[in-house]
Amino acid sequence: MTLSVSTLNNQIKSLLETTFLHIVVQGEVSRKTYHSSGHLYFTLKDENSSISCVMFRGNNMKMKFHLEEGMAVVLHGSVSVYAPRGNYQINCTRIEPDGKGALSLAYEQLKKSLHAKGYFENKKSLPKIINSIAIVTSGTSAAFQDMLKVANKRWPLVKITLLDTIVQGEGCENKIADNIKKADTLHVDVIIIGRGGGSIEDLWGFNEEVVADAIHFANTPVVSSVGHEIDYVISDFVADLRAPTPSAAMEMILPDQNEMLMRLDDIHETINSVIKRVIYNKHEQISSLKKMFATHSFESKISINEKEIELLQKRYNQLFLNLLNNKLNQKENLNQNLHFSIKNILHVKKSLLDSSVFLYQGNNPSKGLKKSFVQIRKNGKKSSLKSLCLNDKFELHSVDEIKKAKIVL
Repeated sequence: MTLSVSTLNNQIKSLLETTFLHIVVQGEVSRKTYHSSGHLYFTLKDENSSISCVMFRGNNMKMKFHLEEGMAVVLHGSVSVYAPRGNYQINCTRIEPDGKGALSLAYEQLKKSLHAKGYFENKKSLPKIINSIAIVTSGTSAAFQDMLKVANKRWPLVKITLLDTIVQGEGCENKIADNIKKADTLHVDVIIIGRGGGSIEDLWGFNEEVVADAIHFANTPVVSSVGHEIDYVISDFVADLRAPTPSAAMEMILPDQNEMLMRLDDIHETINSVIKRVIYNKHEQISSLKKMFATHSFESKISINEKEIELLQKRYNQLFLNLLNNKLNQKENLNQNLHFSIKNILHVKKSLLDSSVFLYQGNNPSKGLKKSFVQIRKNGKKSSLKSLCLNDKFELHSVDEIKKAKIVL
């Protein structure tokens, strides 16, 4: 029986595809390619052989992790044959890491990738006093009710806005991310995302990259409170604050009203103490200023100036008297010196005159006649007989002698 190539390939296709309809194959990944169409192509090999594999877009989008070169995996799928070329391959419907769960591997891969991109750094600070909160969670969940109870107990003044969100199941990650973005536009003080405990599959929505992106690019501080204390999800690392449980998130970010009241009492006492101290200091300053003003007042300055003027007047009078006495003494000394000088000059002149007269008389031919003449002097001054009156006293001066006389007739 002779077969054509097409007939043979079609028979092989029918045989293989019906025989290997549901298979599980273990091997090592090689030459992987993520195509722009969304399909995944790779080779699965062991020590002795290899086989081509494909995972089409629909199944590939459900993959929680990315294949890496040399990764040991377990494939679920079927054998398919491309008859025109006689090629066969494994059409994969599910891929799992060999020895490790797919979700666990996906978690580690995404965590490593986000850390490399800096998503775990540059945390935003939460306000000291929280006045408004947006909560992204299920409105019917016990976690939301727990958060409300804690908030009402600790800080009843806080305003809470709920963004009711599906937090579990396929596609929940997109709902979570969308509501984080919406909450970021509400201008609240903080955003809380979270839910109660569950399996890794239940919590997986908070391990998706789309949620990490929404948290990272939010302008509002985000608190991640997913599951229990032992549960760690990707949102815990990207968020600005991680709380072990939803109720713990409220405990961590809201002040205790009782503690605040006690602090207010302390502050009140401190303020009163400061005010009293300030008032006391101001009173002291006022007292000092009053004393200073009394010392430097206008009346005081006038009194001081009057005393200074009186003292200056006394000093001036004393200086004037001293100066006057000095001038009088100088004048008296000058008068005495002048009198003495004049007397000496007159004496010298008289001596010279007498000498001249003597010489003249000695040589004058009429000397004998003149010796009989007398000169009349009254009060030390030369006078004439005609000018004399009754009882006038006068002197008669001759060359030889002086006689006193008196007019009696």
